[in-house]
Amino acid sequence: MIFELFAILVIYIVSISVLIYGFFRVKTYQKKDLEPKTSFTIIVPFRNEKENLPMLLESFSKLNYPEDLFKVILVDDGSDEKFQILNSKFQISVIDTIRTSNSPKKDGITTAIQHVKTDWVITTDADCIVPENWLLTFDNYIQENNVSMLAAAVTYTCNNSFLHHFQQLDLVSLQGATIGSFGLNTGFMCNGANFAYTKKLFEKLNGFEENDKIASGDDVFLLQKAIENFPNEVHYLKAKEAIVTTKPTENWQTLFYQRVRWAAKTSSYKSTFGKFLGLIVFFGNLSFVVGFFFLLFGAWSYPIFVLFAFFKFLTDFVLLSITNCFLTKDRIKSFLLSSLLYPFFSSLVALYSLFGSYEWKGRKFQK
Repeated sequence: MIFELFAILVIYIVSISVLIYGFFRVKTYQKKDLEPKTSFTIIVPFRNEKENLPMLLESFSKLNYPEDLFKVILVDDGSDEKFQILNSKFQISVIDTIRTSNSPKKDGITTAIQHVKTDWVITTDADCIVPENWLLTFDNYIQENNVSMLAAAVTYTCNNSFLHHFQQLDLVSLQGATIGSFGLNTGFMCNGANFAYTKKLFEKLNGFEENDKIASGDDVFLLQKAIENFPNEVHYLKAKEAIVTTKPTENWQTLFYQRVRWAAKTSSYKSTFGKFLGLIVFFGNLSFVVGFFFLLFGAWSYPIFVLFAFFKFLTDFVLLSITNCFLTKDRIKSFLLSSLLYPFFSSLVALYSLFGSYEWKGRKFQK
């Protein structure tokens, strides 16, 4: 059994190393201060976000972008209280989601698309804050490249708690895998909190058709359809000035259900590379858990387990550190403790996502 677990570890290390190589292949983009030309509609699906929306709208008001070149559509998915817009310097409207599928967010975006009159759509979440040069950076890249879809980065605004540090490392790992896969020309993942595409492309792909039975995945399934049909028109915008910040969850149960929601869509990926990488990461983490219990019950000696953990943690640290350096100015915190806990957490999330139900935004979803 030692040989099998170390064989899994070798495959895991090779896979993460390939992602590290891919990460460096994606060049960091700097805006050129070109005159803005691209028209955007920012779509924000939301449900019961009256505390977060004012902060998001405040960040929109600070955008370094002509107000006649962007509009905002807030899509209300059955909030308990209607959100009221008092004053705004930019064009903004609030509409209600028309529910037609098992995915509230996909329905929200589909509803909003019917009202879009601009060339480009860009989605974000109600609990996010966008940087002032967000649209300007997207615009500059669009002007310089033949592109119809752009994925970009998301990071957390954290306080000094272990729960927040744990989530940040988890998100950093996902962002590192995302950027690395794009560098290998096998992009399969993105984050809907910072995701842009043309209305024309959305219509060519028939929106979320074929994936509307899955509660989440408004981002990855659309991305994978786009890459399958128009691979040269889908890029990753690796630009610090385009990074959106969001809030981490405030308790472990909410974090668990959030990650279950994310993991539940993996089996429906069209991307073979995405499925393969998901399995490698799962078995890499599960092998650590198995090795820990072997140590606990005396089947492994302490030096063997330490050697196993060292090589896994070292590989993870390289990907995490280079990605974290891109996403934030802060150094990695609680790495060792998070690395010890993460394989157990990740394995449980993956196994639970195959069979269990989960709650999100006050609703229960069944696998």
